[in-house]
Amino acid sequence: MEHFSEPRNSTEAALLDYKMGLGTFTQKMPEIAGHFNTFTEACFKEGVLSQKEKQLIALGISVVSQDEYCMIYHTKGCLDQGASEEEILEALGVTAAFGGGAAMSQAVTLVQEAISELNQLH
Repeated sequence: MEHFSEPRNSTEAALLDYKMGLGTFTQKMPEIAGHFNTFTEACFKEGVLSQKEKQLIALGISVVSQDEYCMIYHTKGCLDQGASEEEILEALGVTAAFGGGAAMSQAVTLVQEAISELNQLH
């Protein structure tokens, strides 16, 4: 079994939890984990988009989907790929605009339509 050093903070603890959980899953479900890892590695390889751009995208998606482990993992990925704090915060600004836009688009369409249709029943 791989030796892990003691985490220094909650961020390192979360990364360790994820790594250990993934290791356990891989032991129990090696075929599925192997395919997932191969697919993920292919998605994050340098291509038309840089690895840094892919990490920034993944961070934004993790924030919108409120996936705390992925937020930490992809923040580390952004930093590991050389993203500056300013680049990360700018990407998160786009994320916030998207998240707010998604909420607004549902509010002005689906919710308003539901109110109208449900009020017709009364």
